[in-house]
Amino acid sequence: MSDDPLPPPSPSPEGGRATARTAAVIPAAGRGVRLGPGAPKALRALGGTPMLIHAVRAMAASRAVSLVVVVAPPDGAPEVKSLLDAHALPDRTDFLVVPGGESRQESVKLGLDALPSGYDIVLVHDAARPLVPVDTVDAVIEAVRDGAPAVVPALPLADTVKQVEPADVPGEPEPVTATPDRSLLRAVQTPQGFDRATLVRAHETVKDDVTDDASMVEQLGLTVVTVPGHEEAFKVTRPLDMVLAEAVLARRRLNDGF
Repeated sequence: MSDDPLPPPSPSPEGGRATARTAAVIPAAGRGVRLGPGAPKALRALGGTPMLIHAVRAMAASRAVSLVVVVAPPDGAPEVKSLLDAHALPDRTDFLVVPGGESRQESVKLGLDALPSGYDIVLVHDAARPLVPVDTVDAVIEAVRDGAPAVVPALPLADTVKQVEPADVPGEPEPVTATPDRSLLRAVQTPQGFDRATLVRAHETVKDDVTDDASMVEQLGLTVVTVPGHEEAFKVTRPLDMVLAEAVLARRRLNDGF
C-alpha cells in the first residue's frame, strides 16, 4: 500500500450516478472504552483478526467500492498502515490511511478531505460493525445511485421503547414521559451512503455534535431514506457483543468451509 496520493480514477464514459465511483470512509480513531482497557476498539481481535480488517474487507467485498479510506487514531496512522499491509485485501480496491481527529465527526471530515476527485458516492462505515454483509453494502450504494442524497440501512425495533425524563444521578429511577409507536421507529446501522457533494456540504454546514452523518444531512432539510439492514451488522460495543460477533464469525467460517 503506497503512501503517495492516489490519482483520480478515470471518469465513466456514461456519467451520472448510475455509473458513479464509490469510496468508503471508515473512522477508526475511537478508544472503545466500553470494551474495557486495552487496544483501541477497532484493533481488537475478532477470530484472530483485528475488527478493523474485517470492516475493511466488508467494504471491499462490494465490487462497487474501489477505494477505502481508513481514518486512524491521530498518532496511530503508521500502525494502521502496517496492519493493512499485513493482511490480505482485494487487489481491485485501493486503500488509504489518514490520521483522524478528536471526534468522530472530525475524523469523517478528514477522511472526506482525503478522497481524490472522481468518487461521487461515499459510504461511511463504523469500524465497530465488522460483520455487515455485502448485500447490505450493495443495497445502500444502489439507493444512492437511484437518486437518494443519503441512505441508511435500518431494522425495525423488537423492543418497546420508552421516552423518559433523565435522572439527575445515573442509576436512579427515571419517570416515563411517552411510549413512541415502535412501528414508526428504526434502528440504523452502517454503512451509510451519500451523494458526495451532499455529505461535504453537510460537514461544512452542520457544526452540532451528532451521532451519525445522516443526521447532518437531515439538518440540511434533505430526505434520508432507509434500506433493509441486517441483524449481523450490529455494533460491537460491549464485551457481550464480542461474544456474539465471535459466534457469528465461527458460523460463517463453518458454512464457508474455511
